[in-house]
Amino acid sequence: MTEESKKYAYFLGCITPNRYPGIEAATKTILKEFGIETEEMMGASCCPAPGVFGSFDMNTWLPVAARNLAIAEEMDLEIVVTCNGCYGSLQEADHLLRANPKLKEKTNKILGEFGREFKGTTKVNHSLVVLHDVIGLDRLKEKITKPMDDVNVAVHYGCHFLKPREVRGHGSSEDTYILEDLAQITGAKTPEYKDKLMCCGAGGGNRTADAVQSLEWMRQKLVSAIEVGCDCMIHPCAFCHLQLDRGQEEMEKAFGIFLNFPILFFTQFLGLAMGLSVKELGLDAQVTTMPDKLLK
Repeated sequence: MTEESKKYAYFLGCITPNRYPGIEAATKTILKEFGIETEEMMGASCCPAPGVFGSFDMNTWLPVAARNLAIAEEMDLEIVVTCNGCYGSLQEADHLLRANPKLKEKTNKILGEFGREFKGTTKVNHSLVVLHDVIGLDRLKEKITKPMDDVNVAVHYGCHFLKPREVRGHGSSEDTYILEDLAQITGAKTPEYKDKLMCCGAGGGNRTADAVQSLEWMRQKLVSAIEVGCDCMIHPCAFCHLQLDRGQEEMEKAFGIFLNFPILFFTQFLGLAMGLSVKELGLDAQVTTMPDKLLK
């Protein structure tokens, strides 16, 4: 999408509108600051989840994802997402259907029963990439009014943003740069930490199937960030946000430990650096609280 394209179909997914509307508010506010509008995809369903759903029943997963893509095509807009799971499902479904004519024909036969068709005319964009590549670092930096010069940020990518790298198209899944770039334009530092590329602990149904193990993975990740002096963690995934924020309350019940390590969606972090309030960014509705260091 070019800079002149000013509107996206916003695929909200499940977690953002139902559990963390602050992610939606922060993202829409920042996009609008740069002249980019979003339009909701009326009638869209769950993406559906790439791991739990897509891994077990592709024959159902793919038509559901294709239906969502078809809605955006009918709007004549590209899609923007704020969840890695949604990104993974929709982008991979688009990739599979474009690459396999027989699969496309089979899927469209199902969609045709509901008056829809996948044509392959939309594109799935992560909001992180829209800010980094479409708006650009220089324009974003011009809007920073509250520099984060003394803040150390742990970046967390999650599982579905970087991999499979041939489909995602963001370069190496080991040598990362996009979140680091966005944090650093605020003046923040992004120290390396041991479990930087580790899952948040919730993926693949683990949060539901084995809650204690899921929380232990999360605990290890957060502690490894704290040990190198990080003040907060930023990420690009609504589902990771649920695990990393709400999970700290669950971890207190399970292990008797409450870290209160601040968790921010990347647009919430940028929003603070741009002078937006905790309330405007929905940070007042989270389990973890923001320290004065982030609110100066």
